[in-house]
Amino acid sequence: MVEGKEIYIGFSDLNWKRRPGQALRVVMVYVLLALGAFVFLMPLFWMISTSLKTQPEVYVFPPKFFPDTFRWQNFPEGWTYPKTSFPLWTWNTLVITAINLVGTVLSSAWCAYGFARIKFPGRDIWFMLVLASIMLPGAVVLIPLFVLYSKIGWLDTFYPLTVPVFFGGGAFNIFLLRQYFKTIPIELEEAAIMDGANRFRIFFQIILPLSKPVLATIAVFTFQGVWNNFYGPLIFLSSVENYTLALGINSFKGLYGQQIPLTMAMSFLMVIPMIIVFFIAQKQMIRGVILSGLKA
Repeated sequence: MVEGKEIYIGFSDLNWKRRPGQALRVVMVYVLLALGAFVFLMPLFWMISTSLKTQPEVYVFPPKFFPDTFRWQNFPEGWTYPKTSFPLWTWNTLVITAINLVGTVLSSAWCAYGFARIKFPGRDIWFMLVLASIMLPGAVVLIPLFVLYSKIGWLDTFYPLTVPVFFGGGAFNIFLLRQYFKTIPIELEEAAIMDGANRFRIFFQIILPLSKPVLATIAVFTFQGVWNNFYGPLIFLSSVENYTLALGINSFKGLYGQQIPLTMAMSFLMVIPMIIVFFIAQKQMIRGVILSGLKA
């Protein structure tokens, strides 16, 4: 008993001696994380600050982070500025984003379910080809796609920005969903098949409800990519009434480059939905990314 007690005390002393070093490492980690967060958030804070300044305050040197008077009028003035259509551009962006969300989530989930659960000849080879397509730069296919859409009359319409997402939903999304589907016990599907359920019913009533975390992850990534997409609309859209917010803000900057506070105000309005969506789906997103890598 005495020896056991001495050993216990020895380990306690050892742990106590290690605690200052561990505390220092934890403090250093948090300091580095705080510095990194400050560096990444500084442009956002500066954009918000500039959106509330007057025009003369933008050119003050040395620059002032906080304006003397917060000019909230920049937001309604920018929203209704002459020769702009921010309400229409916002609606166009919402329509394109909503269609992309539905198409990407459903098509990528269906493809991933086939790779994860259905056995067919050459399944692994086809999956490797899908993964290999991730290495193909998007700029490489822009010219062929432009020629194709020009031939079928899709230019200056929303079709090039919406229809393709219903045919696969993206290789990365398929990979992420496949990894998650493989973590779902196959006994659930076997029991459903014994009860007479077909593949479609299993997919919509079992697989999708159990995959909310990874589906939320795909939805957030898709929302971010489509909402901020600039090159796609720039290539395929030409009419001002078909512009998205990214194109509209860029044209606003070109027409009224001197209106920096108004440009920053409209840019901040474009960022707000992304911030809201991220904070709403943050927990599901992190959980989906973590669980998707549990099983190869």
